[in-house]
Amino acid sequence: MPIEGDSGKPQTVQFLRIGFTRLTLDGLIAEIRRRAGEAHFSFVVTPNVDHVVKLFPKRPTAHTVAFHAAYDAAALRVCDSRILHRLAVLAGEDMPVLPGSDLTSILIRSVFKKGDRIAVIGGRAHTIAVLESLFPGPEYLQHIPPMGVLDNEHAMAEIGVFVARVKPTVTLFAIGAPQSEIAAHKCCNTAGATGVGLCIGASIDFLTGDQKRAPVWMQSAGLEWLFRLMRDPVRLWRRYLVEGPRVFGLFFAMRFKSIR
Repeated sequence: MPIEGDSGKPQTVQFLRIGFTRLTLDGLIAEIRRRAGEAHFSFVVTPNVDHVVKLFPKRPTAHTVAFHAAYDAAALRVCDSRILHRLAVLAGEDMPVLPGSDLTSILIRSVFKKGDRIAVIGGRAHTIAVLESLFPGPEYLQHIPPMGVLDNEHAMAEIGVFVARVKPTVTLFAIGAPQSEIAAHKCCNTAGATGVGLCIGASIDFLTGDQKRAPVWMQSAGLEWLFRLMRDPVRLWRRYLVEGPRVFGLFFAMRFKSIR
């Protein structure tokens, strides 16, 4: 069941200036199913270390402002990072953690069923065929935006048009951060967009086998980032070795200033 406040809405934990949602797994699934049937589009974000350092960069840009607006507009903010979870524990906060890859796997393997319309924003040319083969039942639909979608207003608008046209139950945004979150936010303001969106990162690639996920022991130890770095150092070295460690400086700065 959800951990609820007096209003009946899920409680939030204020940490690193983000209102993380406090929900059990069952409560989160129930909330996603409820929102999937709504006539007004809403969306879920999964904060991790990469998101935090993008939300609080050294030099903010227009994209930073749009990313903050998307986070503020998100219906739920589910902690995706065991590192953030452990920092929250140090700050004395009870903040549940559910990696987005785990959530996506549970939804596709056990929750989505016949009659559900699952849209994928992003992915690869073969993604839908593989999902239909491995996880039959739902109807899968796909829209693949062009590269550089974040700086392409027309391409961003086309995502909302697609969601409004096909009326998915759930829309999985798999085009990375911050473009997934910003695109989901734009869908909220697109006439005819319905259901719920989930910003899921690379989760679909793990399910289809296009990427290999870290062993369970590395996931539990909070070392999934190291596994991904070892497999793709050219692309990821800067994210994990230069940008990511900034989260510790942000944590201590906000902690000593008593800003959570």
